[in-house]
Amino acid sequence: MEKKWVVKPVDQEKLRKLQENLKINPILLELLIQRGIYTYEEAKDFFRPQLDMLHDPFLMKDMNKAVKRITDAIESNEKILVYGDYDVDGTTAVALFYQFLCDIYPEVDYYIPDRYTEGYGVSLKGIDYAAENKVNLIVSLDCGITAFKAIDYASSHGIDFIICDHHLPGDSLPKAIAVLDPKRRDCSYPFKELSGCGVGFKLCSALASYLNMPSETYMQYIDLVAVSIASDIVSIAGENRVLAFYGLQKLNRNPVLGLKILKKIANIELKEMTISDIVFSLGPRINAPGRMAHARASVDILTCTNEEEGLKFAESLSLHNTARRETDEQITGEAILEINNVDDFINQRTIVLANESWSKGVIGIVASRMVERYYKPTIIFSEKNGILTGSARSIKGFSIYEGISKCSENVIQFGGHDFAAGLSIAKDKFESFKAKFEEIGLKEITHEMQSPVIDIDHELDLQDIDFKFYNILDQMAPFGPDNMQPVFYTKNLMDAGKTRKVGKLQNHIRMEMIDARGVRMNGIAFGLGDMIDVDKIKNSSFDICYTIQANEFNGKISLDIIVKDIKIVEH
Repeated sequence: MEKKWVVKPVDQEKLRKLQENLKINPILLELLIQRGIYTYEEAKDFFRPQLDMLHDPFLMKDMNKAVKRITDAIESNEKILVYGDYDVDGTTAVALFYQFLCDIYPEVDYYIPDRYTEGYGVSLKGIDYAAENKVNLIVSLDCGITAFKAIDYASSHGIDFIICDHHLPGDSLPKAIAVLDPKRRDCSYPFKELSGCGVGFKLCSALASYLNMPSETYMQYIDLVAVSIASDIVSIAGENRVLAFYGLQKLNRNPVLGLKILKKIANIELKEMTISDIVFSLGPRINAPGRMAHARASVDILTCTNEEEGLKFAESLSLHNTARRETDEQITGEAILEINNVDDFINQRTIVLANESWSKGVIGIVASRMVERYYKPTIIFSEKNGILTGSARSIKGFSIYEGISKCSENVIQFGGHDFAAGLSIAKDKFESFKAKFEEIGLKEITHEMQSPVIDIDHELDLQDIDFKFYNILDQMAPFGPDNMQPVFYTKNLMDAGKTRKVGKLQNHIRMEMIDARGVRMNGIAFGLGDMIDVDKIKNSSFDICYTIQANEFNGKISLDIIVKDIKIVEH
């Protein structure tokens, strides 16, 4: 599948003004302009984020109500239940808020729903658990914004609700005591892209302020916020940049015990962690119990206070993660076989597959793999008791949320955003849903949208890549949505004689490149071994787009490039 390379534009007038005030490498100036940084003050805030840049939590709609209800519960010795989703964002949010409350109040418990028996969000079973345990107040984290039925059910049992969520609300809100969600239309909170754990963090900071507690009472958990930001793939601009910056510092220097143990189990305890490391190392381990068994195990390790016990939890998480990986590979293979048997698949705009044997816990990962492989909006369904539960992933320019909403006559319930969503439908509605979704895709997905786009920041010569350049580049971290790691391209390179396929499946390409000046550079192209003919690389000139990475081996640090795509120059 050919990828389109699109070089980001630069406003030359804004670049000229920034050059007058900031005397750094011109290429780096362009990178700042591309990220919406136009003044010296904005650049200073970008490179040197400060904790005093965090917004007053009481700017969030209903924060006063939430703080009053929680402090009333503490004064009245009421039982509080902290309720959260089963993914990384939900479990880190529960771990953070639960520990914060436990530090000041003993009558606290937490609850994570079972993905398989209760599904996403606030369940009636969870409310029954609260009622049986004489809970008076539930605080939901990373869920609840669409839980109308469950919150009414809780109210009928005399249980109050505070919702802390970051998903997009509908036209109305559940009847909770307080609804904390920066995406509320009537909420004037300055930053809208907090993670679910981030909203919980703001509630902790508001409670600490109201109770005259030192900031350390909640700042000690900021590494959990960084893990949530990375794993939930939310924006790393604005307030999230500050939270991620300081959260990573704590994760690297003095993490909470559970994260310290997970780093040890993953053999990365001595590594300077980045957002990418969280996404690929810590996040999957925290997510695995919720996919394969029960996510309470994730909260157990994130809240552990005993290292020996924590190591047992972590080993269990690693076993779940191994099982998750094996299940993911199996289902991905089966999905590819199904697609290979579809007539005229090349002309289809969407992928919708269902299988009763597929695990509900990994279908979201499989949907992502299908988008990576075929670049079509994908929905993968599992089945139980005549109900299909699906995970959906999309491509740039097509809102999967809006696409599903246009099939609402076939849908029991759904939720999500432009690039990812979840839904459930009756089994007998599958074919009509599939046909309608493809019909929408045919109307809305243009030919131009069917090729993945690589956004490129700037052209480089190999001689531009040195440690001075990299060290300034590295100060632009943490990288993620709205501040992606800069991508460069270089033209007319040749193989220096050592390019070869590597990896267990021979699906990566180890490269040594040389340019016309004789400058050499090593690189690795992950996942491109199945897509690009290595013999052509050896016998032709080629262009590459890539990111730059520092690697340490035997005490020696070198710069490598991570190749994202290769274009053979045809002669």
